[in-house]
Amino acid sequence: MEPGEIVHIRGEELRSVRALHAPRLAKCIFEHVYFSRPDSIVFGRTVQTSRDLMGRILAEESPVDADLVVPIPDSGVSAAIGYSQQSGIPFAFGLIRNHYVGRTFIEPKTTIRHFGVKVKLNPIKELLTGKRVVLIDDSIVRGTTSRKIVKMVRAAGAKEVHMRISCPPTLSPCFYGIDTPTKKELIASSHTVQEICKYIEADSLAYLSLPGLIRAVGGKENEFCTACYTGQYPLDFADMFPDAKAEDRQLDLWEASLKE
Repeated sequence: MEPGEIVHIRGEELRSVRALHAPRLAKCIFEHVYFSRPDSIVFGRTVQTSRDLMGRILAEESPVDADLVVPIPDSGVSAAIGYSQQSGIPFAFGLIRNHYVGRTFIEPKTTIRHFGVKVKLNPIKELLTGKRVVLIDDSIVRGTTSRKIVKMVRAAGAKEVHMRISCPPTLSPCFYGIDTPTKKELIASSHTVQEICKYIEADSLAYLSLPGLIRAVGGKENEFCTACYTGQYPLDFADMFPDAKAEDRQLDLWEASLKE
């Protein structure tokens, strides 16, 4: 096996391909947004620092009159603390997570994801009743989980529910190792922020801007892969699919291979 060679095994079939040369280093910005633990040091920077700044910058960009900042645990906690401290709105754990349930966005079936949300989070009615609540989460992928959480918080007695997301809208899938849904499943790829807000039944919805995210992670845009938010991939699709002429065809080929 040569350096840079990828071995693909399926059943009894064994084949190898040469990895493509990357034109530049592109660090995954999603590590700071979602995947890594807050106490991790990723690309020379603590994830906690980045997420706290995401919340603070989000509060600057998208303020709202409210009574309570509530994180969607666990990955929304650091940004929610930053949002609370920057805005002056009190912070509270209005949703309690069952830590025996995994991350729902990567579950393959809708029924499993919906069941996971029901057993994963429990609202604290005493904190939420009659309050104007700001829910802070790290991302909206399909929108189904956010919709259920907004309904849950309203059912617990919240007077208003405002959703704030500590990253830009997720527009495109990842082809570099993160098991994200296909483009057709990403709600932001085909809906405006206003349409998503209506779908999840929130009183308002706002995302952190891409410049705000870059500022929060303490780098420059060309240092990171931001394809999930921009659709611009570090490795040109023409290199991966030399015979494909249209980007849609290239995406279809990629997505089909992921499902095999």
